[in-house]
Amino acid sequence: MQSDEVARRAYWTQQLEAAYAFMFGSILPYPVVECGEPFVSLREAAEQADVVVAFSSLKHVNDLDRLFYLREGQISNFLGAAKKMNELGWVLRVEDGYRTREIQKYLGLTPKVFDAVLQRVMWELDGKVPSPEFMFRRCSALVATVPKFATHMSGSAIDISVMSRNDSSLEVDRGGPYIELSELTPMNSPFVSAVGLRHRKKITALMRDYGFVEYPWEFWHYSSGDAYDQFLRKTGKPAIYGAVDWDPVRNVVSPMADATTPLNSEEEIRTEIEAALQRLSK
Repeated sequence: MQSDEVARRAYWTQQLEAAYAFMFGSILPYPVVECGEPFVSLREAAEQADVVVAFSSLKHVNDLDRLFYLREGQISNFLGAAKKMNELGWVLRVEDGYRTREIQKYLGLTPKVFDAVLQRVMWELDGKVPSPEFMFRRCSALVATVPKFATHMSGSAIDISVMSRNDSSLEVDRGGPYIELSELTPMNSPFVSAVGLRHRKKITALMRDYGFVEYPWEFWHYSSGDAYDQFLRKTGKPAIYGAVDWDPVRNVVSPMADATTPLNSEEEIRTEIEAALQRLSK
């Protein structure tokens, strides 16, 4: 095996193990005092503020609509970040926002995502098929397998791409597209081009200026007010946004009582591994 391949594989393993430790060691036990803020539509907020923001046109899992919402207290900073990007000749494109239980549960099991992760894990294991336990470990870092650390389920996180304002089809180079699942995925990956890394740092600095922190193991994920934010900024304060169920009719959020229970069972993961192997063999 070539030295570059060895280095890439070692980096992938080290980073995914670090992400797993972050999720289960730091975020799962982190205190949350849910503030109960309602959701606000990012699309409507951008239109009212006359800020140019783009939104993914793709459907979610099970043909569900994507839910482009954040909490009420985040909207001012979201609009500030989007406006600043406009001034730089960019357009913030929101790829994903709030995720319900159904969306989060099945996102990690969709063939597009699950097969890509499985292929990468088999590459990591030199062709061996991972156990359900090991696959759960890797998926926890990339998709979030437990509501407590799935910040999209808190309504406090967005996945973003950044586009050119002059050409909406031209994406700012960040060293990979949304969703890239490889050793290029961690924010500070040494395998990303110099241009891509420079753009990642510039975008992250801009988002931090407006209160959003980056998830270190995905270059597209930003959040605020949740456990990621409080822990990474070392505030010592409890998170104000935790995993919630949302009533869109009344716009009321309810903290999830079972937020620490995994969304997918070992048997579901085992079944999906078998199905993925069949799909990949064709």
